[in-house]
Amino acid sequence: MAFWFCIGVALLLSLWSRAETAGIPDGVLRMECHDRYFMIAVDLSFTGDEPHFEAVDETGAYAITQQYAAQCGYSINVHPLPGHVELRASYFSCQTQNKDDEMFTFNFNLNVTQEGKEVTYPLQDKTCSPSVPWSPREVTCETNYMEVSVRSEVTCPSGTKKDDWNSLKPAHRSTTSDWQVMFQTDNEQLPPINISDARKQGYVFLLTEGRLVFRAPYGQPESFSTEINGVPVETVHATIFSRQSWVVLMVDLVAACSMDEGLYNESGYMLWETPEMLYPNLDGQQINVGLKGELVAQPVAEERGYIVGKQNNTIQICIPENAEGRYRKSAVEDDLYEFYVYHLYLEQILVDEDRVETRIRSLRTLATHLLPGPIFAENQTVLEENMFTVYLGDVPEDVQLAAVNLNGQEFTVPSSVSSFIITKAVHPNNTHGYKLKVPFEDPVVLQQFSKTDALHYILNINYTLTVLPEKDLYYHMESVVALVTDVSPPQFDAVCTESGISFKLDHRPFDYLWEITIDSDLLTSELADQHGYIMSNDSYSLLLEVPLFSRGYEYKNVSLKGFFGTFEIIMQDRETSEVQGSTIKTCPFSPTELIMCSTDGRMTVVADLALAIPNGGNAARTNLRDKYCGPKETDGSRALFSFSLNSCGATVKLNSENVTYENEIFYSKKLPRPSQVVSDNAKERVTMQCTYPLAGLHRLFSVHRFESDAVGIGSLLHTTHPAADLQSPTIQPTSALTTTLATTTLAATRRATGSYKPALHPPSRYVKVTRFRYPTNTRFRYPANANYRYIWPTLNKGVRQSLQTKLNAAHI
Repeated sequence: MAFWFCIGVALLLSLWSRAETAGIPDGVLRMECHDRYFMIAVDLSFTGDEPHFEAVDETGAYAITQQYAAQCGYSINVHPLPGHVELRASYFSCQTQNKDDEMFTFNFNLNVTQEGKEVTYPLQDKTCSPSVPWSPREVTCETNYMEVSVRSEVTCPSGTKKDDWNSLKPAHRSTTSDWQVMFQTDNEQLPPINISDARKQGYVFLLTEGRLVFRAPYGQPESFSTEINGVPVETVHATIFSRQSWVVLMVDLVAACSMDEGLYNESGYMLWETPEMLYPNLDGQQINVGLKGELVAQPVAEERGYIVGKQNNTIQICIPENAEGRYRKSAVEDDLYEFYVYHLYLEQILVDEDRVETRIRSLRTLATHLLPGPIFAENQTVLEENMFTVYLGDVPEDVQLAAVNLNGQEFTVPSSVSSFIITKAVHPNNTHGYKLKVPFEDPVVLQQFSKTDALHYILNINYTLTVLPEKDLYYHMESVVALVTDVSPPQFDAVCTESGISFKLDHRPFDYLWEITIDSDLLTSELADQHGYIMSNDSYSLLLEVPLFSRGYEYKNVSLKGFFGTFEIIMQDRETSEVQGSTIKTCPFSPTELIMCSTDGRMTVVADLALAIPNGGNAARTNLRDKYCGPKETDGSRALFSFSLNSCGATVKLNSENVTYENEIFYSKKLPRPSQVVSDNAKERVTMQCTYPLAGLHRLFSVHRFESDAVGIGSLLHTTHPAADLQSPTIQPTSALTTTLATTTLAATRRATGSYKPALHPPSRYVKVTRFRYPTNTRFRYPANANYRYIWPTLNKGVRQSLQTKLNAAHI
């Protein structure tokens, strides 16, 4: 027999606040009033792993153990990911002060262990009021207990069923007026027992100002489990009664809760089910649903991605994977996994045939099975940047990068190594990522090179990740390869300038495979300084300015109109020294003057003789010391001479390191034609010099041949002298040179002022030098058995003896 009760409706606002309790830091403790329960949340960072609560009333403090919590209407849950412990207390919990079922005051202590000692923190009293009126019957399906409360005012049911009379028989036979309880299982009715005995078995019966409350932990012997449409359900059915004379007072209390644990499907939803017909229902039901104690109407929930439906008389709640309020947690089980936790809060409002409302609230913690971790690695390398860029993405918020292993070398994070960079990027979806940048030339990068294929840069990465707070380690490995197909030797860009040739090389990551040489010499900053090149080199490019007439040039088609200068830069294999490429640049040049000293002993000169010949004179009448050595080409005041160093009356000067060949340009004074006026006002003398290092000379005109490792250094000297000294001397033709041992300092200036008078250099027809022996204090020595044969021109005896004395003095 069913009896229904009612109370007046009162709409009161729920209260919530952040607690201010002495000794507990701000932000650690949170206390909230919900529509049917009070909640306390405390950060685990303050409580430690084993916090304890005590419920306090005027009779004392009671430790809330697991058993006591289920019996007295408390639920304690530890949530590792948000990092707090949560206590929920029913408005009808044991130590709650209840005022007219409208105001409920809670008082708790928090016990924690700090520095090895247990410390008790009294928490501030909190008073809550229901946010919605009480329904005639309300059922709460908590995580550890079932609770049903009914209105205490009696109303008559619309009809009596046969089973109701069967329930009356044991009550009618009772001989006591004390309240008794009779439990009914799925297929039998158990004998009545006293309320006091039922309390000893863990049941709670509570009569408030206007409601009768019955509470039972899950798994009691008198409860029974069944399946309804495939959904597991636990039910406890208790009937309390008291016989007063010939009248029997009975109250039927039934709590039925879905025990479905939820199922995560591949579409990304957590599905939870409850049977529709647990309680009488006439016109369907109203559903409110949410997470973390928040309830919203079904239409609002569906806008947030929930799916609420019915199939086979079963209510189905589908929670989207990314629903607001859900928690996720990472776990390591040989691999990295994750699972989601949903603290479901569901309210069902039913109306039976007597228009009596039943409100059912279910609080369930649902968790998915282990799902594959979302971490991925993406190769974002751009070859033009000359470095690896690898992004490790979708790293969960409870996972941190601890170290990175690059091709077997371990580096902690953050790393003090500056050759590579790791940056962290945080994303709005509570994930983050790490971007790793490693230059191709970093020593940790492996390289495989095939001249017929390509250059492979290889980076094997092993990320060490830590799952918090457990500090479990997970390793994520990734290998990336950068393939460079253009592995040809470096090629310079070359530009002609007025003063020489400019070369530029944009660096590529694999250019180190080749060496850059000038002739056979490796190009270094020291070589550039030695040869007069201007070189700058940075991480982006190499710039080389090669001034005209620097070592390394080759010249062709020399004339008064100009000539072509060619400079070559050679690329050779670093390991084998095999020449594999070169950059050759030929440029036209048109200098006013030039002097070239070739490796085969030839001097080529273009000289401006404007001040070296008289006004009205002709450059074609100029000659060298040998008057028969005239210009090859003339152009106004300029003349081109090209001759062997051992001809045209040249002299040679020796010192300990160099040999210098010198000649001079003279103007041949002849009687002009009657119509020609020539002023004898020439002011300059033009001297040409070619200097070679002795160390680079293989033959010094021995067997009539000159060979040098390098071109000589040329000097074209313009010196000022009286006009009388500028006329051509009387020198017979010669094919040899005279030698004077002297030390000479060479100047490369365009014009040098000052007087200059050459020493007497009598010409000789032929000098054959078979070998030289260097002086003992120099690198140049004449051998004792040197053979010299001189063919002297007609000279007076005094001059001949003077020259002979000078030559003999040179034989040491």
